[in-house]
Amino acid sequence: MTRLPDPTLPLDAQQAATAFDLLFDADLPEEEIAGFLVAMARRGETATEIAAAARAMRHRMIPVTAPAGTIDVCGTGGDGHHTLNVSTAVSLVVAAAGVPVAKHGNRAASSKAGAADTLEALGLDLDRAAATAEATLADLGICFLFAQNHHPALRRLGPIRRAIGERTIFNLMGPLANPAGVRRQLVGIARPDYVPIYAEALAELGVDHAMIVSGDEGLDELSLAGGNALAEVKGGGLVAMRRLTAAELGLSTHPVEAIRGGDPAHNAAALRALLQGETGPYRDAVLLNAAAALVVADAVSDFREGVEEAAETIDRGLANALLNCWIAFK
Repeated sequence: MTRLPDPTLPLDAQQAATAFDLLFDADLPEEEIAGFLVAMARRGETATEIAAAARAMRHRMIPVTAPAGTIDVCGTGGDGHHTLNVSTAVSLVVAAAGVPVAKHGNRAASSKAGAADTLEALGLDLDRAAATAEATLADLGICFLFAQNHHPALRRLGPIRRAIGERTIFNLMGPLANPAGVRRQLVGIARPDYVPIYAEALAELGVDHAMIVSGDEGLDELSLAGGNALAEVKGGGLVAMRRLTAAELGLSTHPVEAIRGGDPAHNAAALRALLQGETGPYRDAVLLNAAAALVVADAVSDFREGVEEAAETIDRGLANALLNCWIAFK
């Protein structure tokens, strides 16, 4: 009988590939799967294991066709701060600035309103958005890829993960298994200590340009509150680790509580107000993260230019108009 390897010891590339093939395809007892995932998480996943899990998910996902240069802006979630939907707003701003965005997301798991919940509250028909994803990406430069529609292999693992009730390697997988096969990504991760490990995994997988970011307080995006850890990956190598603050870019410092979110209706209203020109901490958070995304897209030369480009895109009404066109798209 085929069994999973010992999860208390780091797995090499072949062991990790075999293990995730078994997790997805073999008829293993649920207790064995749960024990493997928990032991690996408590030991601490390696970059090789994260990359192997991502390859296994990519091999089994339902893909979509995307234009060259398409990016994703996505966090791993689970930071517990319940902020407004920053990456969703960033996706709209960046797409309106001319960079195609394949936004990979889901409904809320640990927050009150995930990307899907907020977009739905704004008036986006998620079923129609799913059916027209390739068309809206080609015509409007944006689409929403509802994770549950593209990763059928995760369905069996879902109840096991819920029963475990704690973080496992699959909480890191969303940004690494975008159905559009993006090679440019801004990834927020809620664990600053994992930024270099995650960056190494992305380097193993191969990217054109990516950034992995984490706020010092465990925010899965660039934070206005203080310092941020940032790793930049180009091609097959980790370029550099660096620190970044909002103040360096001329943006105001705000506590995380200043962008605290609520239910989908609350978050949708805040996002719409932002796109209509409302200033304040939410706008600053979006400008900071949009700047990073525009750098990843090689659409600007540096963060300061990215902040300026994002602000102009909002102030000219381009992001708000894009959202309206997306909602009306047939």
